[in-house]
Amino acid sequence: MRRPITIATILVLTLVLTTSLMAAGQGEKTEAPKEISFLTWNLPHYEDAIRGWMADFEEETGARANWIDRKGSELPTYFQTQLAAGTAPDIVEFQSVIWYGYASEGVLLPITSYLQAEPDVKALYTPSFFDAASLFEGDYYLLPTYVPSSLLFYNKLIFAEVGLSGPPQTLEQMFEYVQKLHQAGYAGFITLNFDWLYWPLFRAAGVEILNPAGTRAAFNTPAAAEVLTRLAQLSQSGAIPSVTWTGRWAEPNGAFAAGGIGMHHGHTPLLRSFMSTSDWANPDTVGIDLFPGGWSVPNYHGMGIVSTSKNPDLAWEFLKITANDEWAETLVRTLGTLSGNANADRAVLTDPNFRRENPELARMFELQLDDRVKLTGLTGSAKDEEIKDAVYRNLQRAILGETSASAALDAAEQAVNRILAE
Repeated sequence: MRRPITIATILVLTLVLTTSLMAAGQGEKTEAPKEISFLTWNLPHYEDAIRGWMADFEEETGARANWIDRKGSELPTYFQTQLAAGTAPDIVEFQSVIWYGYASEGVLLPITSYLQAEPDVKALYTPSFFDAASLFEGDYYLLPTYVPSSLLFYNKLIFAEVGLSGPPQTLEQMFEYVQKLHQAGYAGFITLNFDWLYWPLFRAAGVEILNPAGTRAAFNTPAAAEVLTRLAQLSQSGAIPSVTWTGRWAEPNGAFAAGGIGMHHGHTPLLRSFMSTSDWANPDTVGIDLFPGGWSVPNYHGMGIVSTSKNPDLAWEFLKITANDEWAETLVRTLGTLSGNANADRAVLTDPNFRRENPELARMFELQLDDRVKLTGLTGSAKDEEIKDAVYRNLQRAILGETSASAALDAAEQAVNRILAE
């Protein structure tokens, strides 16, 4: 005899069926792709290549990369805001040594263990570039993105008119050139002044920024006072235009582009800046050489992993893609600056078509790779930004005639020692 189906039985069957359907539905769900985000320093003009990084990353890892870009004047504030909100990107690109402070505070993740596990990555780079761009207190933090440094640029037309046969070889000769150019009716010299870019003027006279231990100021010396006094005299006479000390990037480059200044000192991207706005500048009229003594200030860019990243291994995979030979060579050809990747830099520099079409860039690359180059402006201090501001603020006052060289150096020394003692 057939038993009637009870309500209880129906409820049990319904529960079993519902549970089975839910389990089946859950089994069909796929996990969403992982994502990382990266913040770059004023690179909208490099968008095509950056989109290529992202496509390669997604193809190789199955993960996605989200790109954020900010101007140099905006990036530090933006990054700090994101850190405070707990929404910091996984990767950040830094200019110069602003990253020292973040590394010391634990904001950046050391990549030393990644490099030890994959030594071929570090081997991609010219060692001097890599250490200057990444090493801080015994650990590595960044993979270099590109590596501009400072050189001396000069107007060959003005030099020929004044009777100067080539660039100055010593600091004293450079000051003589400045005076001679001024007597002929020209400004003699201009320099970019931020991120220690003016420091070769002092280093060529033997002046260090800090003592070897990095614990005290080392720049308050008779040699520094002599250099500062000369700079003040030349600036107040007009031989060095005041925009050298009051401008930042656009103003000094624009002044040199106008054609009335003999020499310009700064990092290599300024070449395209002034040549693109000048009526006189071309490969035949622009001279490029090392600053006297071979002193050069690196203004390297590099990308590091933020310590709050939930996917640091994926971030490392992304960094490796940006550094590989293919993308590094693309960067050199597109941005006109060395990448630090030795194979990529060599491939471009030995390309006869590139050399023929870009003789001034080839000259810059050769000089940056010259064995005579000696880097300066690297304090190795987590308080580099504060030290830099204290020094420049006081030196600027002396150059503009507001105080004496000795008083400015005394005030700068006291400020720096106070910063280092805190």
